[in-house]
Amino acid sequence: MSKERNEEQMPDWSAYRGVLIVVEQRDGAAKSVSWQLLGEGRKLAAKLDVPLLALVMGHEVGQLAKEAVAYGADKVYICDAAVLKTYRTRPYSRVVLKLIEDAKPEIVLFGATATGRDLAGAIGTHLPTGLTADTTELDVEPPPSRLLLASRPAFSEKMMATILCKQYRPQMATARAGVFEAAPRDDAREAEIIEISCEMQEADIAAQVLDFIAETDHVNLEEAEVIVAGGRGLGGPEPFAMLKELADALGGTVGASRAAVDAGWIKHEHQVGQTGSTVRPKLYFAIGISGAVQHTVGMSHSDVVVAINRDPEAPIFQFAHYGIVGDLFQIVPALTEAVRSRRGLPGLLATQSG
Repeated sequence: MSKERNEEQMPDWSAYRGVLIVVEQRDGAAKSVSWQLLGEGRKLAAKLDVPLLALVMGHEVGQLAKEAVAYGADKVYICDAAVLKTYRTRPYSRVVLKLIEDAKPEIVLFGATATGRDLAGAIGTHLPTGLTADTTELDVEPPPSRLLLASRPAFSEKMMATILCKQYRPQMATARAGVFEAAPRDDAREAEIIEISCEMQEADIAAQVLDFIAETDHVNLEEAEVIVAGGRGLGGPEPFAMLKELADALGGTVGASRAAVDAGWIKHEHQVGQTGSTVRPKLYFAIGISGAVQHTVGMSHSDVVVAINRDPEAPIFQFAHYGIVGDLFQIVPALTEAVRSRRGLPGLLATQSG
């Protein structure tokens, strides 16, 4: 078949233009992944020479529309309604579907959170298009193809797969938190903010929210500024208590490598890496972690990495800004004591005896 014949059969998607970021919020506070996606979306929109769009949904969330502008959106759609106060699949998905129909973005991106995955999946069932889940790399081919290149780990994390949606629009993907970097906030930016309506009434929604019980011990690695992570070098589950002492002194969270999780030493929610969380903390301690690619891909965007390992040839030192070669069972307690002393906190001996 000739090239001309192929081009004749290709759908005309010229009406679809723009990169749309669906902003996720809880109780009026945006998830950090939303601003990270606006930062990455700006790069995609620039390559395609199209506007960067944002959608804010919820109740009494007008301030988030202004924040979306500050983080780079060229145009913000806001749907503020009482039925959107708490996330429910049906009303949220109907708002997004109506906006896609009216605004016709060529790319739609969601955070790969529990809410984002649910919302994107629901929208995907109503549109004749594809959805790439849990992407860790995003790019676009320049015109005329304008294809979204959504990449994610595949084949047991042994390679990266780039997924294309050649025949349909919009092109949709969910993206992990912590992978991309938000643009610097600029409150002086100005952009158009457009109010859109939610046509659903409470009586139209089968699911009713009776109460919301927040988890008190939930591990939120993706938004942690300090992470103290342990690996196979700890030798068992007990040393994680030592890591928690350091994390508490620093105001941080405990993380782990896949090896430690697979060994049953700590829960999966603490795992950092391709099959765990992708993180971007200000400070990351890699303690007893060798530095396998499955782990480093999840923490390589940390501002400062401190590695502690007795093996001077451990690959983790290639990613570390500071490396300490030695016995972690001596080094970690000493670090914790030093941090407590600098911050005026009770020392370990006082804590244990008191």
